[in-house]
Amino acid sequence: MNRTLGLVLGGGGARGIAHVGFLQALDEEEIYPDYIAGCSMGSIVGAAYASGMKPEQIKEIALNLKLKDIAKPNLGGLRTMGLLKTEKIRDLLISVMGDITFDQLKIPFRCNAVDIMSGKAVTFSEGSVIDAIIASSSIPSVFEPIKKNGMVLLDGGVLDRMPAQIVKDMGAERIVAVDPIGTMNISEEPSGLIPLILRMFDVQDMQNTARLHLERKYIDLWLEPSLGSMNQYMVKDLDFAYEKGYELGKANVKNIKRLVHPLRGTGRN
Repeated sequence: MNRTLGLVLGGGGARGIAHVGFLQALDEEEIYPDYIAGCSMGSIVGAAYASGMKPEQIKEIALNLKLKDIAKPNLGGLRTMGLLKTEKIRDLLISVMGDITFDQLKIPFRCNAVDIMSGKAVTFSEGSVIDAIIASSSIPSVFEPIKKNGMVLLDGGVLDRMPAQIVKDMGAERIVAVDPIGTMNISEEPSGLIPLILRMFDVQDMQNTARLHLERKYIDLWLEPSLGSMNQYMVKDLDFAYEKGYELGKANVKNIKRLVHPLRGTGRN
């Protein structure tokens, strides 16, 4: 019998477009996940795929993204909690997926965020998918937090950029994790306050990667696309990220099929 396959799609901003290429490679080999857990950009790509969108459809939208499509300046000055509002992202996601709920998804999906009021991780498994993935993707200081049910929610990567425990709890018997940050190469000195803040998050992400390597007891196959020094906060080089994700998927087809033996995934509605 097949073992159930869970995918963990990690956070990584623009680098997370690699997830789309990875899913395309798996689709071509008829490898279909039974469960998906995502964080930040991994939550957006994972939710789109779980909703029934094909990787080619996600690719077409992702590779044509411009900063103006997702960025709406927050004009509240120093009283704001983020440079950008999330309204444009919400409108874009609803136009693509509709105002879908978790129980309408074709593949079981979860994502995570952090409640800065309690300091605890939050896992989303019901209600609005759009609300959940926006909360999971709200990079601290870049996007304003999402306020919901008394919580103030930020990017899940603050505490857990690779939510393997979540997909394990969903029932996955074999887990493949794709980390688009990995061992990022940092080559340029920050040129101002905002680049400095963003570089701080890069360093934090890389340190989290090192920690996760030591704690990945639930993960059967940890994969990192070769994205070099690609900036996760710039909406460019998205085709490069896609291709590297695709190459990674193709290179690991046999390994993944071996995990879910026999040689075919469980299918998809």
